[in-house]
Amino acid sequence: MTGGFVLPPYPYDRLERVRELAADLPGGAVDLSVGTPCDEPSPAVLDALRSAAGPYPPSVGTAALRSAASDWMARRLAVEVDPADVAACVGTKEFVAGLPHWLRLLRPDRDTVLYPAVSYPSYAMGAVLAGCRAVPVAVDEEWRIDLTSVDPADARRALCLWVNTPGNPAGGLDDLVAAAEWGRERDVPVVSDECYVEFTWDGVPAAEGLAPGRTILEAGPDGVLALHSLSKRSNLAGARVGFYAGDADLVGFLAEVRKHAGLMVPGPAQAAGVAALGDQRHVEDQRHRYLTRLERLSSVLEGCGLRAPMPRGGFYLWVPAPGGDAWALVEQLAARLGVVASPGEFYGDAGADHVRLAVVQPDGALDLVERRAAGVSLT
Repeated sequence: MTGGFVLPPYPYDRLERVRELAADLPGGAVDLSVGTPCDEPSPAVLDALRSAAGPYPPSVGTAALRSAASDWMARRLAVEVDPADVAACVGTKEFVAGLPHWLRLLRPDRDTVLYPAVSYPSYAMGAVLAGCRAVPVAVDEEWRIDLTSVDPADARRALCLWVNTPGNPAGGLDDLVAAAEWGRERDVPVVSDECYVEFTWDGVPAAEGLAPGRTILEAGPDGVLALHSLSKRSNLAGARVGFYAGDADLVGFLAEVRKHAGLMVPGPAQAAGVAALGDQRHVEDQRHRYLTRLERLSSVLEGCGLRAPMPRGGFYLWVPAPGGDAWALVEQLAARLGVVASPGEFYGDAGADHVRLAVVQPDGALDLVERRAAGVSLT
């Protein structure tokens, strides 16, 4: 069937040649291109996933899951959110990609999605799939969104503004309170993707017992949504458990629309989510793993002559490519170290001179990279 819409290639499908190049080295490829958690979920989470069964679960999320999410936000982020203002989503990617479609039902007079110019590609693709304008917002030298750069004409047409803290791919930490205020002044919902919040490394003083994570809900719930995922914090990517919380009217509307669309997290996955949100020990263990891997890979790459600064959050290294040629560095990493990395253009034209590496592979894979890197120069 023919039509007027042609999908662009899926970004990571463009790496097939690079994967083949990396796989030619003894020991095979070490894939650091996609942020797919490779560590095991905790035993308690797996037990909950195996034990739950029953009828269709509620699309909005079970009472247990919504309460567990509310309790977790109170403990970890020091914000009080009524469980009634929390709703489940089938992982967060489907929510990101589908949100503009649902918001257009509320605001058919608006057609624009604002998102950081260097960011997760699904923010822009969600706009495209909804027939909206995808308008990038400039980021500053620390990879934070620069809201002063938004054209007032684009703000008047905006269905929503996306922010992402800690940011993928560069680890920037946005001023979320300022973003909330910007949206309220312009009647633009601000949606804060906070899936890496447990992997915030610096930038905010930590309260006693808390990681230095931030949420947009610190500014109050009006006109904002916070989006959270268990994929990263609890290694539950395959279970597809996420949730959104904040403005009561927005949460209520989206929950009803999504119910009509048949979107629901499977019951066993919701039970696993309850167990994961109730246990912080496994998250602290994962924080330690990722921070150690980031430091280790940064050291390996700098030993090869690259600049590989530590991020302020997230589990990615955002590496400037020598001469600004990201694809050349991606091929060098594959041919010399057996590493599959992502060129920065996947995350926006403004990132085209960088390369992203996800420290998701187990320590044994990094042992292999470290051995291969001995005496190698990538400059």
